[in-house]
Amino acid sequence: MTTKNIAFSILLIFIPISIAAHYMHWGPLPEFGTTCLAILSLAAWMGTATEEIAVVVGPNLGGLLNATFGNAAELIIATVALKEGFIGVVKASLTGSIVCNLLLVIGLSMFLGGLRYKEQTFRPVVARTNAAAMNLAVVALLMPAAVNFTSSGIEEPLMQKLSVAVAIVLILVYLLTLVFSMKTHTYLYEAGVAELEGGESNGEDHSEGESHSEHKPNLWLWVTVLLVATSFVAYESELLVGSLEAASKQLGLTELFTGVILLPIIGNAAENLTAVTVAVKNKMDLSLSVAVGASMQVALFVAPVLVIAGYFFHQPMDLNFNPFELVAVAVAVLITNSISNDGRSNWLEGTLLIATYIIVGTAFFFHPVIAGIG
Repeated sequence: MTTKNIAFSILLIFIPISIAAHYMHWGPLPEFGTTCLAILSLAAWMGTATEEIAVVVGPNLGGLLNATFGNAAELIIATVALKEGFIGVVKASLTGSIVCNLLLVIGLSMFLGGLRYKEQTFRPVVARTNAAAMNLAVVALLMPAAVNFTSSGIEEPLMQKLSVAVAIVLILVYLLTLVFSMKTHTYLYEAGVAELEGGESNGEDHSEGESHSEHKPNLWLWVTVLLVATSFVAYESELLVGSLEAASKQLGLTELFTGVILLPIIGNAAENLTAVTVAVKNKMDLSLSVAVGASMQVALFVAPVLVIAGYFFHQPMDLNFNPFELVAVAVAVLITNSISNDGRSNWLEGTLLIATYIIVGTAFFFHPVIAGIG
């Protein structure tokens, strides 16, 4: 068992602690804190289970499984919050997830990888394809807000219908990106993986790689782990959302800051750690694939699914985001695309991304509470 898995296994102790905090009425802050740690560990085990199942079912089905469950914890948390009427928090968590992945995660990956290697390379073709998809996401998020701004005020039912229409287009595009990466243009991604595997030969024993290739996980065991972890995430999400408002007030944080900064880090901690870890091993292709892929999944799949879910939950969930959130997303996409389009990275570029994230996070911290956020 890896050090990371050991650490996340220890954090599982917070599942019964968080349940005790809820039923013994320890207060919103202890309940919120212990629930966050419980979800962090559960999300990590969901990711591990998905990876192990992918080894058994093969690259195509495994890739689809990773694409489906990559942001499962975040989707569950957002769905629970949506049902409870925390529309503003849900929207903030979506934009926050995109900003976190593009600025903080990629920034840390380039910075820590750059400290060990003077310059790291990755495939610019894949980076440009991902950049085009993220540009589409920005356009999709801007259009509803632009319609609302350029009209004298649009009724919520009409805005929701517009958002559902845009959401359907985004989901179709997301499905097409899966076809592109796993069917018609797999050679682009396979070439990157081949280079990465070849790069591991620097002083490492090949017998370790051979034993890894012969590793056959127990399919039913990991399916059970995935189902159990998903069930507990759903339950813990109920506790998290229930204590969110009161805990935010006790911490002196706005729900906007909590949604944009805290929730994305909690829901994606394990995935973010993976991206940074492989970057330190000089696998920038894989690191960017994890980080940018997570952002694409949020923008093209998670957000549209939540919009459609809001339509059926009779909650006014739409793609009419606050202009300040849209600026943050646009800045994140713009600076990430400009830094990654040459296929090379270094520690200074990572520093620029981290600095941008700190500035954006600071702005969200001092941003006043938006009417209707909760």
